[in-house]
Formats: sequence, C-alpha cells, structure tokens
Amino acid sequence: MADILTTAQEKMEKAADNLLREFGHIRAGRANASLLDRIQVTYYGAPTPLNQIASIQIPEARVLLITPFDKTIIKDIEQAISASDIGITPMSDGNVIRLVIPQLTEERCKELAKEVGKIAESAKIAVRHVRRDAMDQAKKEEKTSAITEDDLRNYEKDIQKITDDAIKNIDNLTTEKEKELLDV
Repeated sequence: MADILTTAQEKMEKAADNLLREFGHIRAGRANASLLDRIQVTYYGAPTPLNQIASIQIPEARVLLITPFDKTIIKDIEQAISASDIGITPMSDGNVIRLVIPQLTEERCKELAKEVGKIAESAKIAVRHVRRDAMDQAKKEEKTSAITEDDLRNYEKDIQKITDDAIKNIDNLTTEKEKELLDV
C-alpha cells in the first residue's frame, strides 16, 4: 500500500512540475529564456531546439540575447523565431539576435491571468485523476482481503491529504504567476 501512496505523490508532483513548465512559456513582460524552449531551428536538415545551437542570455530585464554557436545559421534562427507563436520580431546585427520583450498592456495581462487559471485547473484535474486511481487501487486491495476496512479508510485519508497538499501547491504557484503578470 505504501507503493500506492508513493506513486500517487510522485505523479502529483509531476503535475506541478508540468504546470511550472507551462507557466514558463507564458510571456510576462520580462525576459525569460524558457520562452524559446519550443522553438525548433532546421540545422543541417534536422529540427534542433534553439537552446542546443545557441547560447541565450538576459543582459537586461526585457531583452533576450541569442548568440549562435555557428554564425551561418543566424538567418535560420531569425526565421524560426518569426514563424513561432511568441509574437516577438527578432533583430540581428549579423553576430547576435536580440529579442526585446514588449511591455504588456493591462488587458493582455488579464487575458494571460485567465490562461494561467485554465492551465492550473488542468493541473488540478490531473491531480484528481491520480487521487481517483489511487483510491481505486486501495479499494481493490481491500476487496482481495490484502488490507482491512480500517486500513482502507486510513489509506483514503492519506491519499486525500496528499491530494490536498498538491492542490494547495498548485494554487500557490498559480497565485504567484498571476501576481507576476498583474504586477508588470
């Protein structure tokens, strides 16, 4: 039974980690290298993540500086950034590419805050699915007489406590991200 609790807790932590990754892709008016994580550049005929073919630095609060390891692919990187969904026009001087993150409008901040709420709700749903699966496994153990009815109740309380902690963590992360968006 301890395996069920451990597995459930690990899966709930993965849901929170995934939430953080998703939050990293939301532009908050500040430079963040994770904005470029999804960008693939065609390099020698193969799609390659941008962070594997260039260094990404943040020299100022709202500027990303991309320095390719191979200067011949600067045009390819510019095209990949332009074709992506980040909505920022790259500026190149032949050696480096600068991405200036525009200041967000109040309306856009509110839209992004709503999007953050939707992503957080998806994470909560994932946590609840993990809870349901763990509860089902515990009930199966009780039906096969591997545990008693009292043990089942105790495991259900433990599973609920793990779930409540995971939901609380997701709420904290969401509040933090919304505050970051609305403070800009």
